[in-house]
Amino acid sequence: MKTEINWTALWVFIFFFVLVTVMGFLASRWQRGESKGDLDEWGLGGRRFGTWITWFLVGGDFYTAYTVIAVPALVYAVGAYGFFALPYTILVYPIVFLIMPRLWKVAHAQGHVTAADVVYARYRSRPLELAVALTGVVATMPYIALQLIGMEVVIKALGLTGELPLMAAFVILALYTYSAGLRAPALIAFVKDIMIYIVVIVAVCVVPTKLGGYGAVFQAAGDAFAAKGGNTGLTLKPSQFVPYATLALGSALAAFMYPHTLTGIFAAKDASTIRKNAIYLPAYTVLLGLIALLGYMAHAAHLKVSSNNDVVPALFNNLFPAWFSGFAFAAIAIGALVPAAVMSIGSANLFTRNFWKAYVNPQIDHTGEAKVAKVTSLVVKFGALVIIIFLPTKFALDLQLLGGLWILQTLPAVVFGLFLNWFRAPALLCGWAAGLVYGTTLVFNDGVKPVHTLDFGGEPIAVYTGLLALVLNVVVLLVVQLVHNLVGGKTVKTA
Repeated sequence: MKTEINWTALWVFIFFFVLVTVMGFLASRWQRGESKGDLDEWGLGGRRFGTWITWFLVGGDFYTAYTVIAVPALVYAVGAYGFFALPYTILVYPIVFLIMPRLWKVAHAQGHVTAADVVYARYRSRPLELAVALTGVVATMPYIALQLIGMEVVIKALGLTGELPLMAAFVILALYTYSAGLRAPALIAFVKDIMIYIVVIVAVCVVPTKLGGYGAVFQAAGDAFAAKGGNTGLTLKPSQFVPYATLALGSALAAFMYPHTLTGIFAAKDASTIRKNAIYLPAYTVLLGLIALLGYMAHAAHLKVSSNNDVVPALFNNLFPAWFSGFAFAAIAIGALVPAAVMSIGSANLFTRNFWKAYVNPQIDHTGEAKVAKVTSLVVKFGALVIIIFLPTKFALDLQLLGGLWILQTLPAVVFGLFLNWFRAPALLCGWAAGLVYGTTLVFNDGVKPVHTLDFGGEPIAVYTGLLALVLNVVVLLVVQLVHNLVGGKTVKTA
């Protein structure tokens, strides 16, 4: 990695960063409805986003800056196992197609802003509502921090040192998110996604030609993995089949439970918009597969990096002119702004609706809700910044792993009630608690790893811990509900 300031790349980076900053502030006037001060307008863009806006917004907060950095880094480190993100993103869209239009209809009909709103309206349980809301906020915080890590990596690649550039970038993000709400990342997502597509398409076409073609790329990567040994390689080892599959399935089930992805869903103008997006969004999976190939290309380029996260910036710095490196780094950095903004808005909506209104000020009006949410979004961003500046990067990574496990435990409470009228809040709360405690305990006992090894007849099989926790969650839910029914409990009607 270069340590001196790359001035050409820096000026290109600054140009595009200023461009999206201006767009962020102008977004407050874009598609603005008659009601300018309520939470629907600030936190959901007035619920008027059509197919294309939703496509860019959901894709923008689903495929983040850290994805562009971390997926090639994982492929560079372990090979084929790092491609689990591809089947995960393929599996997620049928889930979106089947479930999310139903969730949108319930939310739209009753004015819900968050998943916890839907849960409370369905079960009339403040403890269950708080469990879903608290899990969403806590799971999202490290996710925002990871966007900062992605931005930090490209800032370092430009030759800048210290925390000041990162702090300045997030102060700007905080200000235009405060001003424009969800409209800011929705508008910026257009620019971000177009830039990312350009960067990746150019990279997968140009880089192999400089390295002797794709045959040479795969040969070099295969040789590097053979020398490294262990569970690395261009293809999966038999012991990796089950963890690969369960990681993909568990991640797909968790993906649209996060507040930021649900915020994009709730902001859509109708259910058909969501269905269309479930059909069109797989185009991002193609992009992700191309991004992952950069990890193999780094081996062919014989890069030596101090951290796997430096692989993509080092590849661009070594093989492209400075102006294009600046363009690529700007695309990645802007790719941090969009999801970070939506994540902070989603968390702020949860705090406002499901804590402040529920417990502090039940009589708060729509304008008051928006004011609380705006301030909360600033606090959330500041908290993520503190994590990155004062705590080790590994801490944020570990928290994000736990976040995926935790948010997965909210799935029964959020989804089951959309289709079934059998479950009650106490059973759902017991399942949530059991899955949370069991999964968290396993993760720490395993040294903060995403998979847990089970013994099946003397044959060790590794399974995604979050999925194991979800299975326990559902088992406890069913047992408690059966016991409740046996002692004379009644079911509730579907919302």
